[in-house]
Amino acid sequence: MSSQLHQHATTRRRDPDATGKFLGSAPTLLGAQGLFKSYRKGNHVVPVLKGVDFDVRSGEFVAIVGQSGSGKSTLLHLLGTLDAPDQGEVRFEGNRIDHLRSTSRELLRNRDFGMIFQFYHLLPELSTLENVLAPLMISQRVWQYVWAWRRNREQATRLLKLVGLGHRLTHRPRELSGGEMQRAAIARALISSPKVLLADEPTGNLDQETGQEILEILRTLNRQEGLTIVMVTHDNAIAAQADRIVRLVEGRVVQL
Repeated sequence: MSSQLHQHATTRRRDPDATGKFLGSAPTLLGAQGLFKSYRKGNHVVPVLKGVDFDVRSGEFVAIVGQSGSGKSTLLHLLGTLDAPDQGEVRFEGNRIDHLRSTSRELLRNRDFGMIFQFYHLLPELSTLENVLAPLMISQRVWQYVWAWRRNREQATRLLKLVGLGHRLTHRPRELSGGEMQRAAIARALISSPKVLLADEPTGNLDQETGQEILEILRTLNRQEGLTIVMVTHDNAIAAQADRIVRLVEGRVVQL
């Protein structure tokens, strides 16, 4: 881990109030009301979410926990508009987003949402630096990308240094460890300067020590950069380091 991240990773944790909710008057950034979601398996309908209400304040770090099948990843996907609810609404900055057209949802994800997953989804033929730049290659027109190439490269390099990969810019994914690939995925998620980071089991594919290093990076981004983070995890020890824990049991929120 870079010295900059290590220095800030020990920043004192925010204290929640007696209800477990985030202290302060920050506005709600992302929220859901009455979310229902089911999936069909053959002739059977399997309910996953059963009326979930959920919100996140700007600058908050929230962990969503629950057993496998509780609906936590489904909830994260609905918040990020990767899927649509059967009933209910998802709102971002006060505006409903779950019913937007696909092009508008894609723009929202490219501009305002950063996403990281348990599996890194790095493109094997690209270098670490090129993988971080990939979202900009997709979202910008050719002339825009060429015009901003130097600035984009400087930003990607800065992010890779921030996550401790300044020495791995030209390496391809097969030359990186699991922890290094997840660091690269974090840098990629941040390249568009998102307002919220959605993380689905970001430490689930890593050993305990490496997973803690990844968590420290996320905590530093939250505290130092003010990045709002919603993280799904099955690990209660990991979740305990967030500002607030939301627990799902059989598709319902049981603890806030």
